[in-house]
Amino acid sequence: MSDKEKNSEEVEETFSAESEENESAKDEETVEEINEEGVQPVSEVEDLKTQLSEMEDNYLRASAEITNMNNRFRNERETLQKYRSQDLGKKLLPALDNLERAVATEVEGEQNENLKKGVEMTLESLRSAMQEEGIEEIPAQGEIFDPTMHQAVQSVPATEDQPAETVVEVLQKGYKLYDRVLRASMVVVAQ
Repeated sequence: MSDKEKNSEEVEETFSAESEENESAKDEETVEEINEEGVQPVSEVEDLKTQLSEMEDNYLRASAEITNMNNRFRNERETLQKYRSQDLGKKLLPALDNLERAVATEVEGEQNENLKKGVEMTLESLRSAMQEEGIEEIPAQGEIFDPTMHQAVQSVPATEDQPAETVVEVLQKGYKLYDRVLRASMVVVAQ
């Protein structure tokens, strides 16, 4: 080999070695720069994963809260719809009582009988309308006394025909709207 070729190979090897050293130095500088900036790729990824997990958890909680609110609002609407007649029903009960008293009276004469029939028809219409709205009479006569449905205003001694804790007489009818008591039955109870 000629001197030229030898020199050329030596220059290439030197250049090659210097290039590798320069690249290695550049890589080290880059790593040093990253470390100097405080960026640690692994911990940054872990932080991002933690943040993502927290955001997903917050999203799921918010979604569940919205679902619960919607269910609560739907239930409230259904309850309001179901018991919408409660106030009107309470106000109509005295009129119903008066119509029942009017029908219970004895009348004489054809004109009075016709008037009584008109009151009976009005009473039946009112009962029918109340029943359509879910208002019904609370059974009391002969039933076991239930303090949630009956109000004892008097007691009498128990007999064979009238066992203890039995409703003997109804002084005023009670009414309920579905499962809510509008007015408790006023009753006489055997003790």
